[in-house]
Amino acid sequence: MRQSIKIPYVCTSNSETTMNIRLNNNPEILDDDKTWTVQDLLTLKNFSFKLLVVKINGKLVPKTDYDAVTVHDGDDVMILHLMSGG
Repeated sequence: MRQSIKIPYVCTSNSETTMNIRLNNNPEILDDDKTWTVQDLLTLKNFSFKLLVVKINGKLVPKTDYDAVTVHDGDDVMILHLMSGG
């Protein structure tokens, strides 16, 4: 028997209260009743790595603006992990 798991703030239907975005080239459907900031999206998707680069529609979002910049319907969001090594 399949078990249904609910994820907070993510909608599973395409109703009038949903927001469609692309996150790292994958379609995502979010609850449109909430105003989504970059930080909200990072928290929802468990991006906890300290060195991240976030772009919305090709524009770089400074880390200092993660709490202020909002994600809108149709946005193309890229979240990249920066790694160094030798």
